[in-house]
Amino acid sequence: MRCDFLSAGSSFLFVNTSGRYGGQRAQLLLPPLKENDTHCVSFLFYQAGGGEGATPATLNVYIRENNSPLGVPVFNSSGPAYHIWKGVELAVSTFWPNYYQVVFEAVSTGQRGVLAIKDITLQGHQCMSTPHFLHIKGVEVNAGQTATFHCTINGQPQSNLLLYLQGMGGRQAVVRETKATSKRRYTANFDMENTTKGDSGRYRCIAQSERGVGVSSYADLTVKQPPVPIAPPQLTAVGATYLWIQLNANSINGDGPIIEREVEYRTVSGLLIDTTPVDKSTHKIGHLDPDTEYEISVLLTRPLEGGTGNPGPPLRARTKCADPMHGPRRLEVVDIQSKQVTVRWEPFGYNVTRCHSYNLTIQYHYRPAGAPSREPVKEEEVYDAQLPQHTVRNLPPFTNVSLRLVLSNPEGRKESEELLVLTDEDVPGAVPVDSILGSSYEQQISLSWREPLQTYGLIRQYEISYKALSSFDTEFDLSNQSGKVFKPANETSHVFTGLYPGSTYSFTIRASTVKGFGPPVITQFTTKISAPLMPAYDQESPLNQTDSTVTVLLKPAQSRGAPVR
Repeated sequence: MRCDFLSAGSSFLFVNTSGRYGGQRAQLLLPPLKENDTHCVSFLFYQAGGGEGATPATLNVYIRENNSPLGVPVFNSSGPAYHIWKGVELAVSTFWPNYYQVVFEAVSTGQRGVLAIKDITLQGHQCMSTPHFLHIKGVEVNAGQTATFHCTINGQPQSNLLLYLQGMGGRQAVVRETKATSKRRYTANFDMENTTKGDSGRYRCIAQSERGVGVSSYADLTVKQPPVPIAPPQLTAVGATYLWIQLNANSINGDGPIIEREVEYRTVSGLLIDTTPVDKSTHKIGHLDPDTEYEISVLLTRPLEGGTGNPGPPLRARTKCADPMHGPRRLEVVDIQSKQVTVRWEPFGYNVTRCHSYNLTIQYHYRPAGAPSREPVKEEEVYDAQLPQHTVRNLPPFTNVSLRLVLSNPEGRKESEELLVLTDEDVPGAVPVDSILGSSYEQQISLSWREPLQTYGLIRQYEISYKALSSFDTEFDLSNQSGKVFKPANETSHVFTGLYPGSTYSFTIRASTVKGFGPPVITQFTTKISAPLMPAYDQESPLNQTDSTVTVLLKPAQSRGAPVR
């Protein structure tokens, strides 16, 4: 390729692509232009190929502002070659103290032909067929937001005018809308959606007409990254319904300045509770649920829409348990037996326990019959707290038992109302052996006793069985010496008559309630021996009679408890 620059009159570029491979380039750089008023750069270009319509080279025109990189072409002649000179206008709106430079670049396509530029001129008036831009403002947005550029253009909107936003890095955006502001001017609005930090840079407006290109000056797009704390907040104090934290948000990823701080907290299960603005470096989060784990993050906000960053690293913290709301309610008896009582209460949940770890115990005490004082309070843990029922076992029958439920957690305890229960009756205990007293006579025994120490109910009656066991009189028939008597509860003595002297009798005593007889107690007593009983004699004649003796017939004496000797 060959480039010629004619300093006298105008610049000239001639490119011969014969023997050149595709992609080879030739550039013509005009001197920097420092213009202070409206002007127009125009030129003619020509290209011809070896075949009809063949394109030997592509002409790119760059407008480089100040010392910026070359950027993206504002004009491109990539269409088919025609053997005529074509005029092109460049309406560049860069003014002093800024300057710009026009760079012409021919890129070979690998086909044979020529491309030429001539009559490059700077005119001191506006372009005739291409609109000029007045100004463009820089835009600052937060990442993820839409950046909107507003370009003001001379003239009226034209249907054959292609308007677009051109970034130095290559990103483009088509016009969203145009709106007339006066008879001589209108604005074009361009949206860049979902901006990222990488979209930051310089942008300008391009108006492409059939005869040329209008180019605005550059404006900066600044994309700021919303701030995110690097570290989680720090926990400083814990209560049942509050957490004190230090924001710990001085070190951030992203951009400032920070204009607002918020604390976001949610349960670990993911339920968002609230987001609260804060204006201090420490903050109290109140009205929390006891014994609940929370995730707490800090949100930081910088200026402009979408300036709130993502939540920072979360702090996981659990509130303490709180004192139970109240004790178990509606404690009632559902079953009473002689040695056990089953009670039931109103079911309750976390809103009452206010702690996920809690104990439910049943306390009871009683005073057994005959005891001088009541038993110490006993306690049983209710293992299945979800089933609102519990059976207390091993209680003494027919005894007043005082019961209450106690709900406790690490922070406190609450009791139910006291419930008084009388256990059911049972068979009584044995009559005390040492209370049995007996008075023996020759033909009767008087017996007395006391009621059992453990009556386990109301004594209804006593059963006393007796039986002859032995006699000093070996010839005495004991088989018919037995019997049974019943005594009402208010009688604790009995006289057994018709007994045989000198005989030992066994006595079995049992007490009974409505549930039946209790265990027997056995004792023995012996009647006293009586003098023998002589039979009666009639007026009988002696068997033999002499002067010194009389022989009579003696009848045997009746023994009474012992042999006659």
